[in-house]
Amino acid sequence: MNRPPLILASASPRRGNLLRLLPVEFTVLASDAEEVAPEHLSPLEVCQLNAHRKARTVAKKIPDALVLGADTLVFLDNEILGKPRDRAEAHRMLARLQGRTHQVVTGVSLIYLRGHRERLFAVSTDVLFHPLTESQIRYYLAKINPLDKAGAYAIQEFGELIVSEISGSYSNVVGLPVEQLRAELSEWPDLLSE
Repeated sequence: MNRPPLILASASPRRGNLLRLLPVEFTVLASDAEEVAPEHLSPLEVCQLNAHRKARTVAKKIPDALVLGADTLVFLDNEILGKPRDRAEAHRMLARLQGRTHQVVTGVSLIYLRGHRERLFAVSTDVLFHPLTESQIRYYLAKINPLDKAGAYAIQEFGELIVSEISGSYSNVVGLPVEQLRAELSEWPDLLSE
């Protein structure tokens, strides 16, 4: 069987690095699909919808490829904490998250238009923050750029300063649930090279 080329529909270096953990060859073609967040959808549904929109946009351009789209969001009490507009908003987000458990959800869409195959799933991980003082929040924000990160933090960048524990997939919090993705890709014959 001819193996379709795998395309990651994301310019995220974090997602690319995570996908490299799997024995699979891929190229990157970032999707220009606009992210949406309809209020009537659950967090898992919002992430799956955006992942599907990203993958489908690229799959329409290259129907002979298997396209992987992903969308990761941070939720606190079912409210989306997206990318902060500025450092003040980043500080407010971390102040809300401190001492509490929130969810990081990644939706993943695999689309192979020519083969009429599609798979859509989402993974949720619970993340508990340490109780943080104002000075601890300022210290953390001085060490990272929070403006391109949902929830104003990155677990892989000095995460030990703010995260107490996680329940679920660590790679999901970074931006791609590698464990579940490996299982899903194993259903596509000849894709994984191991």
